[in-house]
Amino acid sequence: MPVVVVESPAKAKTINKYLGSNYTVLASYGHVRDLPPKDGSVLPEEDFDMKWEIASDSKKHIKAIVDALKNDNELILATDPDREGEAISWHLTETLLAKKAIKKDTPVSRVVFNAITKSAVTEAMKNPRQVDVPLVDAYLARRALDYLVGFKLSPVLWRKLPGAKSAGRVQSVTLRIIVEREMEIEAFRNQEYWSVKAVLENPRGVTYEARLTTLAGEKLEKFSITNATQAELAVQAINSRDLIVQTVEAKPGSRNPSPPFMTSTLQQEASRKYGFGARQTMSVAQRLYEAGLITYMRTDGIDMAPEAVVASREAIEAKFGKAYLPTEARIYKNKAKNAQEAHECVRPTDLMVSTEEAKITDADQRKLYDLIYKRTIASQMAAARFERTTVDIGSKDGQVMLRANGQVQLFDGFLAVYEEGRDDSTDEDDKKLPQIEQGELAKKTAIDPEQHFTQPPPRYTEATLVKRMEELGIGRPSTYASIVTTIQDRGYVEKDKNRLIPQDKGRLVTAFLSNYFSKYIGYDFTADLENQLDEVSAGNADYKKVLERFWKDFSAAIAETADLRITEVVEKINDVLEPHLFPALEDGGDPRLCPNCGAGRLSMRTARSGGAFIGCSNYPECKYTRPFGPPNPEAEASAIPPEGKLLGADAGDEIRVFKGRFGPYVQRGEVTDDNKKPSRQSIPKEWEPEELELERAVMLLSLPREIGPHPEDGITVWANIGRYGPYLKHAPSTSDRGGTNANLEGIEDVWTVGMNHAVELLAAKVASRGGRGQAAVPIRELGEHPEAGGPVNIYTGKYGPYVKWEKINATIPDTIEPADLTMAQAVDLIDERAAKAGKKKPSAKKAAPKKKAATKKPAAKKPAAKKPTAKKASTKKAAEPADDGDVIE
Repeated sequence: MPVVVVESPAKAKTINKYLGSNYTVLASYGHVRDLPPKDGSVLPEEDFDMKWEIASDSKKHIKAIVDALKNDNELILATDPDREGEAISWHLTETLLAKKAIKKDTPVSRVVFNAITKSAVTEAMKNPRQVDVPLVDAYLARRALDYLVGFKLSPVLWRKLPGAKSAGRVQSVTLRIIVEREMEIEAFRNQEYWSVKAVLENPRGVTYEARLTTLAGEKLEKFSITNATQAELAVQAINSRDLIVQTVEAKPGSRNPSPPFMTSTLQQEASRKYGFGARQTMSVAQRLYEAGLITYMRTDGIDMAPEAVVASREAIEAKFGKAYLPTEARIYKNKAKNAQEAHECVRPTDLMVSTEEAKITDADQRKLYDLIYKRTIASQMAAARFERTTVDIGSKDGQVMLRANGQVQLFDGFLAVYEEGRDDSTDEDDKKLPQIEQGELAKKTAIDPEQHFTQPPPRYTEATLVKRMEELGIGRPSTYASIVTTIQDRGYVEKDKNRLIPQDKGRLVTAFLSNYFSKYIGYDFTADLENQLDEVSAGNADYKKVLERFWKDFSAAIAETADLRITEVVEKINDVLEPHLFPALEDGGDPRLCPNCGAGRLSMRTARSGGAFIGCSNYPECKYTRPFGPPNPEAEASAIPPEGKLLGADAGDEIRVFKGRFGPYVQRGEVTDDNKKPSRQSIPKEWEPEELELERAVMLLSLPREIGPHPEDGITVWANIGRYGPYLKHAPSTSDRGGTNANLEGIEDVWTVGMNHAVELLAAKVASRGGRGQAAVPIRELGEHPEAGGPVNIYTGKYGPYVKWEKINATIPDTIEPADLTMAQAVDLIDERAAKAGKKKPSAKKAAPKKKAATKKPAAKKPAAKKPTAKKASTKKAAEPADDGDVIE
């Protein structure tokens, strides 16, 4: 009975239904090995040797596969049909060989299917092959490159640019795209232009709209009318002339459907229509694929299998009729250079199954399936047909000409099912025109000038960013989602109203890399490297040669930055970002002159906590600062000045708000020789420091608040605001590290909570500590350990069910129900956990002497003397907490 291995349990469950009881289907749960996240995992000086490590979470899954192979020594690798799937199969083979679970002569085969359907899986089983070595080589090259860039370039960022988190081979290039777009937007200066719209009426009393296209006999361009005066003269020119319909031209037109989805277009359309992020789209698609509803979702291909084309045409004819079926099937050709990425398009596995018939319960899965189904069906439908009409209306002298456009849909075709979304709205004239005849008079009912301003390029959405990456040849279907997600997780980019906005850290990282590693975040370089890797996957290039060429120049670039000083880096970035940070002043003054002291020079400063700000070169004499970015006079007017914002006085002391290294705070009095540490209190993040009033500041400075002595022990109960928010403390003083802390719900509770409620919250906190100090109650008792003795029981813990013997806790795998766990399985889990913890394996040999000692006659009268010890040990065992935190998965 062969062992079949796939990535996920959901996929395993679906495949198991098709293969039946003749196969054992197990899941690897993704990649089983990876490069340890530390220096030395890739060794360029040792022919790029790579040190792999089995993930701790994968060990139990590997063990399940090893155990299965003991009985069935044939392995079938059925991971996904792409580079990552091939890599998982390779890692599994290498790992199982190392564990001697398979031998060199063990039958090991690779099967691939583009859809998890019975026919596809059965056909794949009939056509096994070996692991694709060139595809694995391409994976190894990518993994090595990503590691070398990440672990060699990121430390340079940490040392030279405080607050920076990481750099990546494709991640940093993608970040550059977003930052450069933002700089375009900031540098953009809008331009005024005008248009003139007329509402005209035909002799039958029906109105229509037309736009001015010719003035003074000259054809108008976009910026021909630049101000209100010129627009008004144009209006007068129209009003002073009679208008006659010069020409009426009607042309037939058609519109063809879009091709079926590939990965990038699926992500783009899901973003446009449903607001899905790239990661969300791929996650939902993965579940649809594993359920056997759609084909594989990571592809650069738009072609459709012949049987799918036939099925789609049958579905179209059955649901819409022959009129909606083109004479011949539509053929879409792949544009992907890399055939390894160009699997079949993303489509439903059964084209006769509509969204309603699929009976999908999850809302997101239903939406995405509906999108894929409609796009696939529409791609094989007849074109939509239109009649486009253009009417030119002008004066007899030819000085003025207006144009009206209209469109009438004659046949909806594929539009009956699906219409592709648009990233940005367009001014397409698709209104229906009334009957208009050449030579008839056009009566003027309204002539209106319209003012317009050019708009900056829009910020990227995840959809348009993926589209741009695709255009530049950066990244691949399997990486788009993770790259877009990573730059957001790092805090380099934030998403607001579905638009991606670069943050300070992102700007700084891009500026640094653009100056010191410009080659490696170049679009052409990155795209060329992707092409080289595609050549490797096609078997046309040696992956180690690709690595050698890259490492030779990259390591030299890293070495050149060794002597860079932070001040030098900051000044360089100041120069690069000067147009953004210090735009020219209207009066021609120096934009970098400090407005506070009038002598210092403004420049960018990096904060230890990350990010940056603008500060004065005369620090500490001048403490002027402003947020990183262009100057904002309105924001600075309400901002907190370097000397603090005076709120008023209390008990003779000035109360001021300051901005410190660790955030805003209030202070009572000034720093003097006699008072070097005046009373201070951090301002809660829920309060805006710029809007803080005297009364609230005094309330903050009164903290900590003493509620009173606890009624049970007389120890003081305090209310205060700490690093993690408002809390209670039951201790002699707030500086005491002992005692009990309990969270308060809101900031205001600090000043309003009474003793009764405080006692309740503190008691609840003590009780919530998981019953520590109390004996845990087992959910099932398995009996005595067969070798070493002592009870073996099953408990429910914080991280799930676990089996316990003496002081060893071992997590029960997800694949085993606690009710089904046998003693033999429990002993294996305990032995594995003991070995991991460095404890000796329980053995019968150690248990035997204890039994003999217990039956010795000379010791029969000594139990009374030993009772206290035995009792104490018993008490200790009973009180031993069920500390779920010790359970190791």
